[in-house]
Amino acid sequence: MYRILIADDEGLMLEALKKIILDQYKDCCELATAKTGRAAIETAESFHPDIIFLDIQMPGINGIQAMKEIRESNGNALFYIISAYDKFDYAQEAIDLGVEKYLTKPITRKTVLSVVAEAMEKIDRTRTLRTKQLQIQEKLEIIVPVVEQSLITNLLFQTELQDVRYYLQLLDIGEENGYIMVIQFGADYQDGQLVSPLRTNVQAQDFYPEFHDLVKDSLNCVVGPLMSNRVVLLIPRQEETISYEDRIRIVENARLLAAKLEEHFSVKSRIGIGRVCKMEDLQLSYREAVGALNDSKSHVIHIDDLKPNGYYEEEFPAEIERRIFRLVEAGNTSAMLAELNDFFDWMIHHYPEDSGDICLKVLEYIIRAERAAFDSGTINYKFSDRKDYLRTAQSLLVPRSNPESGTDSAATDFEPLRRWFIEKMTAACDSIRTYRESQSNSVVKKAQAYIQENYSHDLSLDDVSRAVNISPYYFSKIFKEESGENFIEYLTRIRVEKAKELLEKPDLSVKIISSMCGYSDPNYFSRLFKKQTDMTPREYRMKFSGQ
Repeated sequence: MYRILIADDEGLMLEALKKIILDQYKDCCELATAKTGRAAIETAESFHPDIIFLDIQMPGINGIQAMKEIRESNGNALFYIISAYDKFDYAQEAIDLGVEKYLTKPITRKTVLSVVAEAMEKIDRTRTLRTKQLQIQEKLEIIVPVVEQSLITNLLFQTELQDVRYYLQLLDIGEENGYIMVIQFGADYQDGQLVSPLRTNVQAQDFYPEFHDLVKDSLNCVVGPLMSNRVVLLIPRQEETISYEDRIRIVENARLLAAKLEEHFSVKSRIGIGRVCKMEDLQLSYREAVGALNDSKSHVIHIDDLKPNGYYEEEFPAEIERRIFRLVEAGNTSAMLAELNDFFDWMIHHYPEDSGDICLKVLEYIIRAERAAFDSGTINYKFSDRKDYLRTAQSLLVPRSNPESGTDSAATDFEPLRRWFIEKMTAACDSIRTYRESQSNSVVKKAQAYIQENYSHDLSLDDVSRAVNISPYYFSKIFKEESGENFIEYLTRIRVEKAKELLEKPDLSVKIISSMCGYSDPNYFSRLFKKQTDMTPREYRMKFSGQ
């Protein structure tokens, strides 16, 4: 339905417009009238018209003034100004106010119907656009929580950052830093801790969607999935540090959130808060938030309130150090070596006289890297494996003469130590990369063999990923990386190759071959075959079998 308001102080004109419109559109419109500008404003406030015809010259408030007032409460109405005078100043002011048309009396029936039809069409387009926007918004409200949960999962439990950057982009998060807040649920408090987490977990499954919306209304954050009786929140932040005043505000906001949760869902909650980290280092903030929960009986606790923050000396390249071990864990040897050389250069530039400390730092890095390789399952460990490390490192600190000093003093040649350092770090990093590649290759080869054995069946990505015991998402990723084709491309190529072999047998019909190759619809099979070979199955048979 369309609501139309006609405002004109001339009764004959008003009734004429009303009759013309109702005769044509009585089944799809509601119509109201007014004879003064004030009456037009008051009627518009209650009637909420879609289309408004306004006479400029009305007693008291004129049409232009009425239009300004109505615009305040109804910005979507379409205005059509009616005037007995073709005055430029009136027309110009009406145009400036966004009037659709300036109509000069007398107005013909054809003009009125044309204007109404045009207005209705415009309203329909606007309504259709609004409907689509609402549908998109509705879909986003379903999709966004899924993306948020995927981001949190990848940040906390994955070493690859490519997906993380993709999810950050989807969520329009441009901040480089952030911190983690962990919310824990329970039925009640006992000695500062929460009890009955299992029962609360079941309850939380039901109220999670409402919980998600409540948290988003309270904090500018990303809400993670429900994990047992805990939910992880990521709060993006541009600044790299938090001042004391900021920390107080963060804790207070968390207290307010905890109170809202108890009021809305009748559950008790505790909240642990970690420090600000780079997005790629949020695993550390997560561990701090969990540690705050475990080490305190407070309902809301920030890790800095619990224990002091360890810190590096001002010039220490902590960011390079973090990148080195992220790259080690990812098995990215070439990138790791570039960072490693920069770090070694920093040590010998800042501490050329402290060769013993440099030696210890080298040993610390090697042991950390080998531990990462051990945790990845790529190397085994024996208690005596490192018995020569200290002696070897010290022996590589070779003194060299320094003739420029004019004395007999000696400087240290750090290059032998650097080479050994690089050798050990490369070995650890390479072992992780090689193990991952072998695992991926093994999985992909097993999947390819499964496809080749079962191509004639109705085969899906889920079927194959289940056969190799890997989640569909991860399987799809490594299959593409290792084979250069996605699952569908590979399956299609195998089926088409088998079809080519079968087409050389004249006793088999195209329909039977289609079924033997896993396609129940012969027409679809023919279209796909032509797309792959530029020939229909029959054309291929004629060309290569002589039939």
